[in-house]
Amino acid sequence: MKDLLKTNCFDIQETMIIVGSCLKSMQPKAYKELEKISSNIYDVCLEKEHLNMVVTKVIGMVAREKIKNLVFATVDKSPHCVQLHYIIKELENAIDISNIKIKNYVAVNDELVEIPLKVISLSKNLSKLKEEIDG
Repeated sequence: MKDLLKTNCFDIQETMIIVGSCLKSMQPKAYKELEKISSNIYDVCLEKEHLNMVVTKVIGMVAREKIKNLVFATVDKSPHCVQLHYIIKELENAIDISNIKIKNYVAVNDELVEIPLKVISLSKNLSKLKEEIDG
């Protein structure tokens, strides 16, 4: 696993996985599932680093046009880690990512659960989420 913010923007591969740094120790079997997807795994801790720094770094990496698959994975229920999933919208606002396949996972009970983009979007919009729940 590589430290995302200490990695050169050119040192990337076709598939890039970005994880919350605690995922490997807290959910080791789920982490092993990610390793089956790619060994090109980067970690970052959003309790330590500001989201804007991470967004800027990922934009720089994606702009090199080598990345075809981008995966975000975190432990579930972390108010800090959930921010990793919000990077997608920031990427969309900054550059064209239409040619990149993006997946989001949370690790629960040592298993990966894929999270749809709609769920991520709703988690940022509490009033809209309330409307969905209230029906």
